[in-house]
Amino acid sequence: MPKGTNRHDVRKAEANGHDAEEARSLLSHSVDDDDLIDHLEPSQPQRPSAPKRHSALALSTLSNGQPRTPRTPNRVRFDLGDGTEEEPGRDSSSNARAGSWLNEEDYLDGDTRSIRSSTGQMAPLLTDIEAPSVTLATADSDFLPEEHLESARPKSNLRNAFMNMANSIIGAGIIGQPYAFRQAGMLMGCILLVALTCTVDWTIRLIVVNSKLSGADSFQSTVEFCFGRPGLIAISIAQWAFAFGGMIAFCIIVGDTIPHVLAALFPKLKELPFLWLLTDRRAVIVLFVLGISYPLSLYRDIAKLAKASAFALISMLVIVVAVITQGVRLEPDLKGPIKGSLFVNSGFFQAVGVISFDHNSLLIYGSLKKPTLDRFALVTHYSTGISMVMCLIMAFAGFLTFGSKTKGNVLNNFPADNILVNIARLCFGLNMLATLPLEAFVCRSVMTTFYFPDEPYNVSRHLIFTTSLVVTSVVLALITCDLGSVLELIGATSACVLAYILPPLCFIKLSAQSWKAKIPAVLCIVFGVSVLCISVLQAMVKIIRQEGGPMTC
Repeated sequence: MPKGTNRHDVRKAEANGHDAEEARSLLSHSVDDDDLIDHLEPSQPQRPSAPKRHSALALSTLSNGQPRTPRTPNRVRFDLGDGTEEEPGRDSSSNARAGSWLNEEDYLDGDTRSIRSSTGQMAPLLTDIEAPSVTLATADSDFLPEEHLESARPKSNLRNAFMNMANSIIGAGIIGQPYAFRQAGMLMGCILLVALTCTVDWTIRLIVVNSKLSGADSFQSTVEFCFGRPGLIAISIAQWAFAFGGMIAFCIIVGDTIPHVLAALFPKLKELPFLWLLTDRRAVIVLFVLGISYPLSLYRDIAKLAKASAFALISMLVIVVAVITQGVRLEPDLKGPIKGSLFVNSGFFQAVGVISFDHNSLLIYGSLKKPTLDRFALVTHYSTGISMVMCLIMAFAGFLTFGSKTKGNVLNNFPADNILVNIARLCFGLNMLATLPLEAFVCRSVMTTFYFPDEPYNVSRHLIFTTSLVVTSVVLALITCDLGSVLELIGATSACVLAYILPPLCFIKLSAQSWKAKIPAVLCIVFGVSVLCISVLQAMVKIIRQEGGPMTC
């Protein structure tokens, strides 16, 4: 309603028979308070208590007799009927119905043609209208927010991130800890395990720090930022080879453990139709890896593997308990002396490769709900600390029990008819099924970053990469029982490059700190290069002497 308009005057003009043109002219002649004061007669007395003001709406002409020009030509005429007063020609019952239409609960469901307000409104405004963004989002039934919004993708809390990292660090290496003590000596092995755990803890966090300094979102991109295309090629080969070698090793472990355990627990299983496949090595690898590990590997986000990692950690606890409780019950002829391996042995550098390196650090960091350096440092400290404690317990329990007779897989030192140890073997095989997807995530991420660095997520590419990785690792595990020194060579070189050389090297390149603050990084690089050279030399000697070559099944 325009300012200063007197609705009562308009209705009065219409009731007295004025034509519509005169009513419209009244509406168009609105003035402000200054106009009202100007048109008051000077001689008219003013009452201080209640001054009477004359509306200019009733004046269609100026004081000189000229018609007043509208302040806003062609203004819209408003329908002043509010439906509450009875108008000529309208039934009072219809007015009552029109005034009470909002009070009816089913006014939208009934026949609204006979119930209308004086303004012609039939229903509230914006009824059955949705926002354009909602229409766009719901137009396609296949719309998934996580494919377009990073914030909509699944995230991990601190507990889930800890489970994934701890499972990745421990991996299959826990059953080899007693053998590492035999190789390096018990005292040196203990010192080495603690020192390498602290080093790995530092390098894992250093990878994230380097990513922050370079503005990259992956380990590969950080190395490329520091050393260009040659650095990207080197890190991609090392990271992919280390992870894919782990996938093959896990498939081999599944075939070497689960069939023998099932055959020992259920002796008549070989005679049953179809179920005899559970005692066949090749059939078990195909069924279990493609039936369990492959679906888990198809996940896009590592946060969804937290439950599988939790199961793997529980399996590790079962293995540790089995070694501790069953080792003391063994016969003396199964145990060996420990005198010659109490302090230092010649296998110092071979024991270094037993501590696995977590190359999922940036994937786990990116999966946190609140990815901060402090929260990631907390996850890293807990993961490496608990992993070190479990490895120390396993190492001491296994080495003090079997001594010089300790095997690379400490579970193989126990008799085949020990029920609790067989359950531990079964848990170890199932643990590999839950750990294999973590390695598949790394391989797929490396391939995607290298070949399609700037392209968005593609479902077909994701499926092709995952399927090819899992199927290829299964085929290689079916062909060979042990990759021998070839896998040892790949693992030793890749692990040293990823854990002890590249992270501190990138930090020296990116950091603006003084050289005194970079001394730990320099020492880590020197240690990594030394271990790399000696490990390569030892592996080449074995290959030349044809010791530990690949075994065909």
